[in-house]
Amino acid sequence: MDTAGMKPRGLLQGKFIFKKLPDGNLDKNKVVCTLCNAELVYCRSSSSLKYHLNAKHPLANAEDAGPSTDVARGKTRRQTTMFECNRGKPVSTALSAKLTSLLAQWIATSCRPISVVEDDGLKLVLQAATGDPSYKLPARRTIMRRINDQHAEEKATKVEKMVEARSVALTGDHWTSVNNDNYLGVTVHLIDASWELHSFALGVMKTEERHFAEACARQFLDVANQWGITDKISTIGTDSAPNMVAAGRILPFEHLPCVAHVVQRAIVMSFREGGFDGALAKCRKVVGHFKHSPANSDELNVQQSSLGQVKESLVQDVPTRWNSTLEMIKRVRRNRDALHTTLSLQKHNLALPTNADYEKLAKLEKLLEPCRYITELLGGDKYVSCSVVLPALCHLQHAMNVSDDDPAYIVRFKAAFIKDLNQRREKINLEWLKVATALDPRFKDLKCLPRAEREPVWAKLSALMKGEEPALQPLREENPEPPKKKTALLLMGSDSESDEETPEDSTVERYKVEPSASLDQCPLKWWSEHTAVYGKMAQIARKYLGTPATTVPCEILFSLAGHIVQKRRACLSPENVNKLVCLSDWWKKEK
Repeated sequence: MDTAGMKPRGLLQGKFIFKKLPDGNLDKNKVVCTLCNAELVYCRSSSSLKYHLNAKHPLANAEDAGPSTDVARGKTRRQTTMFECNRGKPVSTALSAKLTSLLAQWIATSCRPISVVEDDGLKLVLQAATGDPSYKLPARRTIMRRINDQHAEEKATKVEKMVEARSVALTGDHWTSVNNDNYLGVTVHLIDASWELHSFALGVMKTEERHFAEACARQFLDVANQWGITDKISTIGTDSAPNMVAAGRILPFEHLPCVAHVVQRAIVMSFREGGFDGALAKCRKVVGHFKHSPANSDELNVQQSSLGQVKESLVQDVPTRWNSTLEMIKRVRRNRDALHTTLSLQKHNLALPTNADYEKLAKLEKLLEPCRYITELLGGDKYVSCSVVLPALCHLQHAMNVSDDDPAYIVRFKAAFIKDLNQRREKINLEWLKVATALDPRFKDLKCLPRAEREPVWAKLSALMKGEEPALQPLREENPEPPKKKTALLLMGSDSESDEETPEDSTVERYKVEPSASLDQCPLKWWSEHTAVYGKMAQIARKYLGTPATTVPCEILFSLAGHIVQKRRACLSPENVNKLVCLSDWWKKEK
């Protein structure tokens, strides 16, 4: 290559050459990049050439950027770190404040202990990130002050949401920490003016008195008064414990027992009638044999690998843990060969499931699968669930219908399940659920109800449209006898009433003849598009559809609290527990 006359610095050390003309001469006004063959205009300056290398070939440019002191001395050049670039520059006040806020948010969201700000490793990480070796982590008191401020700010936004809401629904339950302290967790659920469903924690309050019905009712009212929502509460959801059911009768709100608890209790009560106790007891013994011994578990994993199966641990069922029996059966059946092979190599006194037991377990798995589906469907808090309860229970009824191929023990199980479920169904506030179902455009045909029960539901809705529902009675602590609950207004007309159709009746009839929405359509979206048409009925729908069907939100809240109140953090004050749990719940749901 002819490099004669190349300037400057040999066209940046040979990365460019002059363009060769057809006649063999060189065009001194144009150069060609030897790395990408790009043609550039050359005006006796290296600016455009350097720009091209920086933009298109940064690595090549870095290697040949020119001699340096280190290169001249034979030393290898390396990239300067951010720490070295910023060495000696202290962190600004604004950046320090921002880091403190982010640390407080990280501690609350990720359930980290406050003492993490005293960790030397975290200090080194932030010093390297900021480039300030003198940076000091904020003190624990500073973090707690920032958490208090953040809690106050977030609480103000939640209060604003509830002020705008016409009605809210609560769920509540009790929880015991590792320090043997009792807490009441309460969550709120509402549908705002834009028809978006919101669900968030109101608090985790420490309780020191026994959980009698009157005490539980008073604790719920204390939480409602703290947030100023007593006059907006429509329903309160709890489990089916006797004290909670009694507290629901005392409170001046509608009470909805957790439907998932109802289904789970019906399943547990039906096992004995179906003759599954023996097979399930054998499964529990086998699972416990491997769960309680790491050596046994390792031997099972070896057999799973030799059989080409995925390594998975067994699951022990717990009566109060939904769907745990189903998961135990699935894993025992999937790993049947691996289990029997492993146990044949060990000395044990276990009674292994027989072929007849495995046949029973296979049939039980098919019976429990619809129950799992219903439990998971009703346990969501990001979509409408209250209006799905009656169609879901109707689906279970059909799934438990006896067929000619069912053996005697399956017939007994189905009969016991239907009987127990129907008994519990009568205690889950059917009147509220019927109206909620009618207000869901997906199920407003009310096919989940007998024909004789459909017309009273529309009569109830007409009464609500006319504002004739009796007012809620306040809680009277002086009289220990609970006030009577509201009964459904089945206004079917009387001799003194006019037979003329009222505007409210006309609205209800117009809604009845509307085409039903598809099952995959969101009822809230449907109502947002028909709010102007139905007016007051839309407001009633916002009230009824915002009620959750289960207490799963409280269960999730307690799982979160369990990550915060640990053995090493058992001395957290109740106020700090409440703030940390609420902040973590609020921020996680915002994400």
